[in-house]
Amino acid sequence: MQFLSSWATNDRRTLLHFSKPTLETFCQHVQASDTDCEAGGLLLGSVHGAHMLIEQATVPTAWDKRFRYLFERMPFGHEAIALSRWTTSQGTIRYLGEWHTHPEDHPHSSGLDRSEWNSLSAKRRDKRPTLAVIVGRKSLYVELVPSSGCGSVLTPVE
Repeated sequence: MQFLSSWATNDRRTLLHFSKPTLETFCQHVQASDTDCEAGGLLLGSVHGAHMLIEQATVPTAWDKRFRYLFERMPFGHEAIALSRWTTSQGTIRYLGEWHTHPEDHPHSSGLDRSEWNSLSAKRRDKRPTLAVIVGRKSLYVELVPSSGCGSVLTPVE
């Protein structure tokens, strides 16, 4: 499984790059078999104007709720990692968004995904859109979700 690392909005005004370790985390949690449960976590990285470098994806913890068609991230574990990265990087590595898997080749967002993302965006202190990634078996779904209105779906850049 090989996911592309560089993504952009249609107008190319926003670019994002997934680090190799982030893509490896995604690959390790693809729901390849019929019994695999959904996985997910936080996306941490740095912001460069309108652009983002996603440096780390946290992995599911023992507290998270994982089922075939549902992943519910619990705050324990993930938030400690995010706070630690924020502190050690002197504020350059920050929370950018969330990722989770779907048991489909080319994933798309559900109504539950959408309401969760809108809620997360509304709570952001920095008022930036939340990066939402769904990891499918063959491709990623990547969107920047603002606190209100339509988000921007990103496409891979060769």
